[in-house]
Amino acid sequence: MKDYKKYYIVNAPPMDVYRALTNPNTIHLWSGEEATMSTEPGTEFSLWEGSITGVNIDFEEGRKIVQEWYFGEAEDKSIVTIKLHEHKKGTSVELQHTNIPDEAYDDIAEGWDEVYFSSLQDFYREE
Repeated sequence: MKDYKKYYIVNAPPMDVYRALTNPNTIHLWSGEEATMSTEPGTEFSLWEGSITGVNIDFEEGRKIVQEWYFGEAEDKSIVTIKLHEHKKGTSVELQHTNIPDEAYDDIAEGWDEVYFSSLQDFYREE
């Protein structure tokens, strides 16, 4: 099991980024895919046509999202924590993803960079 931590800058206020990560309609706008998402702890979520699934654990509106991501029969829970901080260019996003199965690590790290956050950054890119 491996952990992944990275910071991203998104050109939007923290509350906008929070909504973009938690509102299924907004997720659809920036990802291009249907999403099932709620800010109710204990609810299951699904992103990218079910390629990412899990359960929502905790939310602090405009500040933090904590989720468990499912990886088959993995024994240890894989926890994603996204913290949003004000930044002069919008929002600094602190991502920490723990207990990623070794065989999935490269795909997950690439997905965070090249799909998940690059899509969100493109959505808020200044024209």
